[in-house]
Amino acid sequence: MDQPLWTPSEERIARANLTDFRNALNSNRFGTTPGLNLQDYWQLHQWSVDHAGLFWDAIARYDGIHFSTPPDAAVADEDKLPGACWFPGARLNFAQNLLRRRDSHCALVFRGENGERRTVSYEELYRAVAQLANSLKARGLVKGDRVAAFMPNCLETVIAMLATTSLGAVWSSCSPDFGINGVIDRFGQIKPRVLFTTDGYFYNGKVLDNLEKVAQIEGLIDSLETVVVVPFLEPSNPAPELGALTLAVHWDQMLDNDAEDIHFEATAFNDPLYIVYSSGTTGVPKCIVHGVGGTLLQHRKEHLLHTDLHPQDVLFYYTTCGWMMWNWLVSGLASGATLVLYDGSPFYPEPRSLIDMAEQESITVFGTSAKYIAALEKAGVRPVKTHKLPALHTILSTGSPLSHESFDYVYREVKPDLCLSSISGGTDILSCFALGAPVLPVSRGELQCTGLGMDVHFVDDEGHSHIGAKGELVCRNSFPSMPIGFWNDEDGSRYRSAYFESFEGWWCHGDYGERTATGGVMIHGRADAVLNPGGVRIGTAEIYRQVEQIPQVQEAICVGQRWNDDVRVVLFVRLSAGVELDDDLIALIRSSIRKNTTPRHVPAKVIAVADIPRTISGKIVELAVRNVIHAEAVKNTDALANPEALELYRNLPQLQY
Repeated sequence: MDQPLWTPSEERIARANLTDFRNALNSNRFGTTPGLNLQDYWQLHQWSVDHAGLFWDAIARYDGIHFSTPPDAAVADEDKLPGACWFPGARLNFAQNLLRRRDSHCALVFRGENGERRTVSYEELYRAVAQLANSLKARGLVKGDRVAAFMPNCLETVIAMLATTSLGAVWSSCSPDFGINGVIDRFGQIKPRVLFTTDGYFYNGKVLDNLEKVAQIEGLIDSLETVVVVPFLEPSNPAPELGALTLAVHWDQMLDNDAEDIHFEATAFNDPLYIVYSSGTTGVPKCIVHGVGGTLLQHRKEHLLHTDLHPQDVLFYYTTCGWMMWNWLVSGLASGATLVLYDGSPFYPEPRSLIDMAEQESITVFGTSAKYIAALEKAGVRPVKTHKLPALHTILSTGSPLSHESFDYVYREVKPDLCLSSISGGTDILSCFALGAPVLPVSRGELQCTGLGMDVHFVDDEGHSHIGAKGELVCRNSFPSMPIGFWNDEDGSRYRSAYFESFEGWWCHGDYGERTATGGVMIHGRADAVLNPGGVRIGTAEIYRQVEQIPQVQEAICVGQRWNDDVRVVLFVRLSAGVELDDDLIALIRSSIRKNTTPRHVPAKVIAVADIPRTISGKIVELAVRNVIHAEAVKNTDALANPEALELYRNLPQLQY
């Protein structure tokens, strides 16, 4: 077994929230856990699964969740999956729990790729939310109404979400790089009364207008009554031209009142809070509805215990408002920490730009994607030589599996003393199944642990799980952040079909991976993208890990092609500038894969392509490519950032023999 790449110091373990929480349970601080003697994370985890009701009740008590009406119990019908009811009888407000701090401490820092920097303190944030909520209420917005945002990741987006949820209304957002059809496929289903947007946005050095698209959206969503326009391109001009919009009001008009306090509307624990969306690459996106209490409790668990977030921390995650990590990020306000919001290309004006920002803002928790870390290494960025990052104590990575070599790169070229936590979950649960823990060592290529309160296993077709054996990710117990349902799924049939048909009574998530001997997790890709040559299941991440180490290859996408009553592995590669795919490079790719995996992983075909299709949140779309090479329809190309790339895979002569 390899030695850990990083082991927390005794001092770090001692001051961790996770240690304090375990001590609180052992000392019966909450009066609900007498006689416990939990010695480490693994004993705590087992207890949290065996006594899930007590565990989640302890999280609420430890964090000081504000309930306007306390729950009757932690859970009813705990053994039903789905069907358990968490914190029945409880009433609370999401925004109120995020706006606990009201002093001059910096709440939000906005950084734009164009160099703009703006900040807002907790007291300023509270006042702005009060003013906006007052205006929304005056326009008749009430509990249960939907509010949509077609917004960049900026201060105003967070203010609008908090104002919306303070009224008990439901928030849904996507980023302004979505096409019109992609927006209508999402917001058109949920019928919002209010839409927040901007006059435009910046990306990769370009200025992109928003209002022309918004005017069309306004005409296609009958339920809209108000469109609030934020002056993002020129913040100094509070009244930009509104073009063809007919329902528009300026942002400053919505804040033009003297409201200083907020009446927080009490909601039930399982009332709707957020509507988020599946990727939509296989059809119209599913509208996944997440509840108030479950979202809050799960995010507080992950921030406090798994990320070790404190009020003095500066939390950053590179995300758009169309990715669930935005929802996860903004919950950090409940810790009283400073959140850094960035909008634009992560590589503009140069690859080191976000690292520059991390240094300038003294970021302590830096969240990003596995692809970003791999791209930093390819670009030759070496922060350990060029930057001073004394505050940085944690890096989070998600979106796709983080390769073993990217772990090496972070500890060699970024900073040797930090907790590198690869995390994995999804939009479906708005949180994680496997993630980090500041009290545990970091092993190469592994997620440190499964989440507290989550009975996660990787099982074969018969439902058996074994250490080191690959299988599908299931969760065998109920947990509060399960969706409360899908929008417009009155009988719950689509919801049950999505998660509970493969293994009755267990949540089946669709990831393919394994538990390791250390207690950690390795994710090998999506179960529906698993390759199956000769009947042997292979995760695509195992192939990407090898290919991405070859300097001539920028990135790759791998699919299975039906061939001669079997499946053959086809690897598409996007090459570095000036590189051609000749026989020598193909041989190098194949030998690297064979040497480090198995002969079954070796692609039958290696084909160069100019681009690789991906979703707007940056994930490569193996299923869409697989459909194209089999001349099958891709149902919803509006979910893609670059749908034109699919044409590069159609009718390829190399796949005809």
